[in-house]
Amino acid sequence: MNKSNISKVLSSVRTSMAKHSPEILTGIGIAGMITTTVMAVRATPKALILIEERKEEIGAEELEVADVVKTTWLCYIPAAITGTLSIACLIGASSVNAKRNAALATAYTLSESALKDYQGKVVEMFGEKKHETVKDAVAKDKIEKNPVVTREVIITEKGNTLCYDAISGRYFKGDIDKIKKAECELNRQMRDEMYVSLNDFYYEVGLDNIKIGDELGWNIDNGYINLSFSSQLAGDGTPCLVIDYSIAPRYDFSELM
Repeated sequence: MNKSNISKVLSSVRTSMAKHSPEILTGIGIAGMITTTVMAVRATPKALILIEERKEEIGAEELEVADVVKTTWLCYIPAAITGTLSIACLIGASSVNAKRNAALATAYTLSESALKDYQGKVVEMFGEKKHETVKDAVAKDKIEKNPVVTREVIITEKGNTLCYDAISGRYFKGDIDKIKKAECELNRQMRDEMYVSLNDFYYEVGLDNIKIGDELGWNIDNGYINLSFSSQLAGDGTPCLVIDYSIAPRYDFSELM
């Protein structure tokens, strides 16, 4: 293998390790804590022997706590070092994750700001009617890319109209009035509690939670939930109500206060 190939391999390894550093550090930390426990257990018999030898040396039946520590502390140094390094790895993993989350929140905020500026300029230059036409075209593209014929339709007790949620990509049966009522109820809740999650909205419209639904949401400082509706035809010809969000849920919704 020539130097160029070796350099590429090393670069690839470094990139992969940097990308997965939280998982690597967490794994090392957990393994280290287990090793610490094992080492401490193995050191105990030797420590007990030293205690007995010390008792015989000074002619005492029991040792003071301070004397026990002085007699046995060397036995536990390896375990203490391993435990300290393990804790450092776990703290490092947490720090890396915190920095990545902060960067993600910043990138999201910048993207959201750019989108708002773009939408505002579309309305300014072409008018509200043209803006609605663009939104309808986007909604049409979404259901064409995710046809109902290949997707399960979730039956809820909230209505009989075919609906499509733009974030989770789920088709479900609902009712526009009940969905608007859920929107109003959550906005009222937001006035009292300052924020609500995306899963709170899904619960109100009869949908199950999704994994990121507790990490995304709305904060009153960023504006109320403002749903956008577009009437389309699904792939099988069924009228379909596409639900989108004029104010998108964000990752740091619970930390804006």
